[in-house]
Amino acid sequence: MNKNIKLAVAGAVLALSATANAGIIIPAGDWTVDIGGNVNTFYTHTKYSGAAEAANTNTIQTGLLPTALGIGAKTRQNDLDVAFQFSLFTGVNANGTDQLNGGRSAENGGLGYNSLNIRQAYLSVGDKSWGTFKAGRDLGVYGSDAILSDMTLLGVGSNGGATGSSTLGRIGSGYIYADWLAQMTYTTPNFSGFEAAASVHETLGSIDNNNLGFSGKASYSFAANDVNGKIWVGGTQRKLQTPTSVTTATVTRTLGANTGIVVGNNGIAAATEYDARGYEVGGKFGFAGAELVGYYYNGQNMDASVGIAPNTAGATSFTEHDNKGGYVQATYVMPFKTKIGASWGENTIERVGSELRDAKREAWIVGAYHPLTKHLNLVAEYNHLTTDSATAAAAVAEGKAKTMSLGAILFF
Repeated sequence: MNKNIKLAVAGAVLALSATANAGIIIPAGDWTVDIGGNVNTFYTHTKYSGAAEAANTNTIQTGLLPTALGIGAKTRQNDLDVAFQFSLFTGVNANGTDQLNGGRSAENGGLGYNSLNIRQAYLSVGDKSWGTFKAGRDLGVYGSDAILSDMTLLGVGSNGGATGSSTLGRIGSGYIYADWLAQMTYTTPNFSGFEAAASVHETLGSIDNNNLGFSGKASYSFAANDVNGKIWVGGTQRKLQTPTSVTTATVTRTLGANTGIVVGNNGIAAATEYDARGYEVGGKFGFAGAELVGYYYNGQNMDASVGIAPNTAGATSFTEHDNKGGYVQATYVMPFKTKIGASWGENTIERVGSELRDAKREAWIVGAYHPLTKHLNLVAEYNHLTTDSATAAAAVAEGKAKTMSLGAILFF
């Protein structure tokens, strides 16, 4: 099973080491093939009130972690560890908006096809003596530990009733989404628990593809007897762009006796650039079945109101905002192996100009995660999400969404 899914299982549900969650291993000549993934389905009921007033929803849907099939392989060649990974993600609910990308209208029943999203496609090469280079599409470096430590990764969290292959979990109410980015990343060897990663990657909100983003992280992991934990710091720097004008260029091309007029670069948009940046610090500590997670981030122009980076490429204007937030989470594995947990977190977009207040998303979440078998987990969660508008009058600024979810997630 690929590294991110193994970390999710180990950290959020079973409290096992990652090596206990290998997928289906197949020797194939010089290669060792690893097939793994998950299937999950939840019943969710969401009640809306206040500024979020809407009809209550009842859905059968996929949780925060989409259903996935991952195929990877590794080998040792010329004193190098070489590997690749492809992971295909989808959802179970047919009545979803993400199928619109295939030209279909949103519909239920047998013809309500769900979408297929290949979020991971990368190669890696390295050695434990000098580190690993990775190239391709994978989870971003900045914010990755925040989402992989989130207990709702194995459940639903916020946004129950969403039409699509994934809910929000605690994204937007405790951290910024790491997202799946085209990247080139170097990770150092593990020096007695110390490890660092540096990444250059594409970003949302780019018009002319002139700028790449940069992210980095340093961490220290430790374990001794019943005590274990990890602390990390990270940062990211990227550019956002909005169009300011559009021009049309023509090029005259002459080839021998043939002369023609070719329209080239039609619709080039001059861009206005904005800096987007952030830093993060987090830690998790475990002792005898109990674990505590704390996380904080601070930045500028990193949040488009739901914890996802702004995509300004098609915007006519953009207002810069400072962002901050974080979450705390406590879990405990009881003697009969059920893990119970509670967490609180919020994202804040600080007010500017004529805005009346900070825009906020705050969530309280409680959950229970029971390993019915080594690979099958039963999940129950309750999420209380409160949102505050920056521009609405005080009497109508606050909205609430209360979500109850029950379901199961199977890892293989």
